[in-house]
Amino acid sequence: MGKMLSKYKYLKKLIKNINQKVQYLYIRLFIRDKFKSQVALWYAENNRNETKRLDYPKLNQESIVFDLGGYLGDFAFDINQKYSCKVYLFEPHPEFFEKCCLRFKNNEDIHVFNYGIGDKDGMLFLSDRLDGSSFENPNHVNKKSIKCEIRDFLTVIEDLDIQKIDLMKINIEGDEYKLLNHILKNEKITFTDQYQIQFHNFVEGAENKREKIISELKKTHRRTWCYEFVWENWELV
Repeated sequence: MGKMLSKYKYLKKLIKNINQKVQYLYIRLFIRDKFKSQVALWYAENNRNETKRLDYPKLNQESIVFDLGGYLGDFAFDINQKYSCKVYLFEPHPEFFEKCCLRFKNNEDIHVFNYGIGDKDGMLFLSDRLDGSSFENPNHVNKKSIKCEIRDFLTVIEDLDIQKIDLMKINIEGDEYKLLNHILKNEKITFTDQYQIQFHNFVEGAENKREKIISELKKTHRRTWCYEFVWENWELV
């Protein structure tokens, strides 16, 4: 029975690998749009239970994770469940913030804050587009918006008495460029061991802005994996 089960698991894994390779070849040969091909490749190689976004073996119960753009808290939940790490979730949208508060009310390791993190303190109008809510997206002009608080990254880590961040997940719908440039300018880029970043291509000059940030990140971190303008990860060297 044990041998049959092992054989079944092997065949299942083999079929999965073959399917991924077929999907990858299809993407390379037939999807001409670079961004769409990267999105398709991401979904071909990552799924809910096996994803690079949760592959951080160095994390443990003493680790600190910043979740920027927490939305409904799925990433915070998954990373906490896997490593028992402490998670600081930042979600400026009041509706999503309340849902996260309710979801994690009995979890002492997940702390939820009703503001976003950026390059300065202030109030900004956030377009009300579910997980695509954005301060920067030009496609959201004239859409329903909500006034939300943004706080300076440097102020936040000082107020929370954070000495080190083990992993910072950044999905803030276009504001990642301002935030990362702010962190670089203030020489705080090594404050965080690993950056999991979703760069967005709807920002004007996105490719050049991303390349400039990458050129600076390379001085202190190494890129461990990348799906361009989808998700990428940088680890402190």
